[in-house]
Amino acid sequence: MEIQYLYGLLGGLIIGAAGALYLLVNGRIMGASGILGSVVDGSAAGDDRTEKLAFIGGLVGAPALVALVFGANPTNLSSNIAVIVAAGLLVGIGTRIANGCTSGHGVCGISRLSLRGIVATVFYLLAGGISMVLFRHILGVI
Repeated sequence: MEIQYLYGLLGGLIIGAAGALYLLVNGRIMGASGILGSVVDGSAAGDDRTEKLAFIGGLVGAPALVALVFGANPTNLSSNIAVIVAAGLLVGIGTRIANGCTSGHGVCGISRLSLRGIVATVFYLLAGGISMVLFRHILGVI
């Protein structure tokens, strides 16, 4: 078995465990976009803000630390900055439209058998597949 599959399995287990732990400790869903949004719009205050900033720091810092310790794996990220910016904006817009992100709907929603989470995840996957066909195979920009 190739090591990349094991990395994906390990990452999925860690994300699932983090979602379960967040729910057990806080009684709330681990939706990264909601956590980040509440910090950005100022609705998180005091200890809640500190906790959310620590969570966001961990999302960014943990992979950076792993890359420093074990070395970074090559990625297929486009070198076209316009494509990266457009992708980020589209993901952000989709997250707002769906009232959540893949961590909230996909990881936590599906595990709780939430119909809303399941439907949102199906649409995330469909939108991703359509985007790949359009941008890679038809337009050739990625």
